[in-house]
Amino acid sequence: MTKTLEMVFRNSEGKQVTLSVAEPRENLTLAEVQAVMNDIVGKNIFLTTGGDLKEAVDARIRTRDVIALV
Repeated sequence: MTKTLEMVFRNSEGKQVTLSVAEPRENLTLAEVQAVMNDIVGKNIFLTTGGDLKEAVDARIRTRDVIALV
């Protein structure tokens, strides 16, 4: 099973942008994720084709199972 932290932001055009981090730490807390997302927005770290990231919208951990058939 693989896990991915997905952080969703809104950019200058109002479109959603998702940043993904593979295999996040097991004991990651909501407060830690919110702090990082706020830093990303506040320090204007990323520029998208739709402009700067303006707002943190959502965060989630997605899990995926792959079952080999052969």
